[in-house]
Amino acid sequence: MEAGIKLIICDDQEIVREGLKTIFDSDDSFGTVATAEDGVDLFHKIDSVGIPDLVLMDLKMPRKNGIQATRQLRSTYPESKVLILTTYDDDQWVMDSIRAGASGYLLKDTTRIDLIDAVKGTILMGQTFIDPSVAGKVLAMAAGTMPRPTATSAPDIKPREKQLLILIARGLSNADIAGKLYLSEGTVRNYASALFSRMGVADRTQAAVAALRYGIISLDDI
Repeated sequence: MEAGIKLIICDDQEIVREGLKTIFDSDDSFGTVATAEDGVDLFHKIDSVGIPDLVLMDLKMPRKNGIQATRQLRSTYPESKVLILTTYDDDQWVMDSIRAGASGYLLKDTTRIDLIDAVKGTILMGQTFIDPSVAGKVLAMAAGTMPRPTATSAPDIKPREKQLLILIARGLSNADIAGKLYLSEGTVRNYASALFSRMGVADRTQAAVAALRYGIISLDDI
């Protein structure tokens, strides 16, 4: 068995595919890094290189788009994860992607470091990554399916922690939160990590959704 994360990059633009492949080939955590030009080609590549740990998926592609390919992949190979990487932040694309089974939704202006961290976090820790610019849409969708919050189920959250959760739900980076709360970025990171642990969540998206579920924050806060 080959060591490293098996990744397939699915995008209809060759320059994007090759650029992303170069990024992941330079990281020793990755083994096979293959590319596919659309959803149809993706399943041809799976036949030749094997089932991927994760597919980095574009949305608008010929023959079979990213939503269709994600739905088929998750149905056929449920052990495979999908991260959407696109230029589109339209509400319908975001919602359809999550419903199709994508583990995250990132925009193509995501930094190299954040992109690699998102792929590793999805595979190694089962985390969910949502681009800050679309986080509010995802949270609103999640809130629409939540049970009515009960006061007894809510963890004890201090006012300062509620402020932090609101800013996280708005999709602000640690640096932006630090500026608003007059703290260092490292302090915000440690503060958030401790809060996530106490809430029993793994990442920012889960924390925001949990805060909405418990009634700690509301959509009006976002």
